[in-house]
Amino acid sequence: MNSGQHVVIVGGGPGGYESALVAAQLGARVTVVDTDGIGGSAVLTDCVPSKTLIATAELMTEVSSAAELGVNLHDHEGDAATGIKVDLGRVNARVLKLAADQSVDIGRRLEKEGVRVVRGRGRLLGADRVHVALADGGEETLEADAVLLATGAAPRTLPSARPDGERILTWEQVYDIAEVPESLVVVGSGVTGAEFASAYLALGIDVTLVSSRDRVLPGEDADASAVLEEVSTRRGMKVLSTSRMASVTREGDTVTVTLTDGRTVQGSHCILALGSVPNTADLGLEEAGVAVDEGGFVVVDRVSRTSARGVYAAGDCTGVLMLASVAAMQGRIAMWHFLGDAVAPLDLKKVSSNVFTAPEIATVGWSQQAVEAGDIQCETVMLPLAGNARAKMQGVHDGFVKLFCRPGTGIVVGGVVVGPRASELIHPVSIAVAESLTADQLAQAFTVYPSMSGSIAEAARRMHRVSG
Repeated sequence: MNSGQHVVIVGGGPGGYESALVAAQLGARVTVVDTDGIGGSAVLTDCVPSKTLIATAELMTEVSSAAELGVNLHDHEGDAATGIKVDLGRVNARVLKLAADQSVDIGRRLEKEGVRVVRGRGRLLGADRVHVALADGGEETLEADAVLLATGAAPRTLPSARPDGERILTWEQVYDIAEVPESLVVVGSGVTGAEFASAYLALGIDVTLVSSRDRVLPGEDADASAVLEEVSTRRGMKVLSTSRMASVTREGDTVTVTLTDGRTVQGSHCILALGSVPNTADLGLEEAGVAVDEGGFVVVDRVSRTSARGVYAAGDCTGVLMLASVAAMQGRIAMWHFLGDAVAPLDLKKVSSNVFTAPEIATVGWSQQAVEAGDIQCETVMLPLAGNARAKMQGVHDGFVKLFCRPGTGIVVGGVVVGPRASELIHPVSIAVAESLTADQLAQAFTVYPSMSGSIAEAARRMHRVSG
């Protein structure tokens, strides 16, 4: 219905390729300018690789509790196995192959839908033109009815902590490690730092986590982060709270992390998880009238519009909420808006997210922090997983389900799940939040017995108030 409209998308990550598919579906002519590979960092260096690595770590976590379930692991001589070792070279080879294969699959889908992919680096020449420095050395200028910027972000580094790609690493460089590190220092206790620290701990590596805050995952539910920290330290992780990194240096095979109070921590390797910076430099934003904030992130509204008419932005370059799912939704919303389809503005209170640690932490909607700050009035119920029959069968001792409901109506407005596969268990809570279901409605849906999801229904039942 919009045949002839030309949409140019700068960036091939989730915000880019998902918006391209929507635009093509709605009849637009679509060109994607891709610099680093279709799928972007989410597929090639971040989400897909890290979660593939974590899949191996999850298996190791399950194996570590095998004896509790009555499974004895023996080596070839018949003696009890003293250790199950990971071939990190093979793990990383699988990680990189899976990421590359996923990128190829997405590229094929774009080709099937008639999307043109141009390899090169794009730059705005105003709000309706994109100059492309082609990967093969040429150049091309694309006229556009609309432009979507989806250039992503890159790992933040500091002058005092420069990665060398060998022993001082960003999270994008860890997949080149062929041998298991003797010891690992992770600097940063946000989502990325916590995930890598948890994963490498499960792989049998001595891990020290340096946190500048008073707890791990300071942006997550406090009860959830307390469970994760207790489990991690029980399994052998060293957590240095309220410890700010001053510098990271390397001498031979030893990496030294110096803290601002003068203490030092040494390891064979160090992962820097210091946050992200947007890839917005030299994009021609100022000339095109596209505003950025003090951090360099592109400013967008809830339908992904920038300050320049006809220019949209999606994903990590906007700094809205750095999740692949949010990037994809921002991109879809942009195309629905520009091409005249039905569109609802982005609602971050309906976004579910997950921290892929052991145990996982999944959240959706309003948080405990918001409730305690008085931003919303809620009734709260928290149900430990330890009483769940399926959890007992699987040897799960840690974790909980927490629900937030509006007083009076009982409408579910948020939730937290901590436990194995919390990323899957949060879905019924996400549906409840998205559709404004009540706790009673959530409770009355059948769950399988025994199942972990039964704890979600049980928590909802505990919210019931007798009417009348």
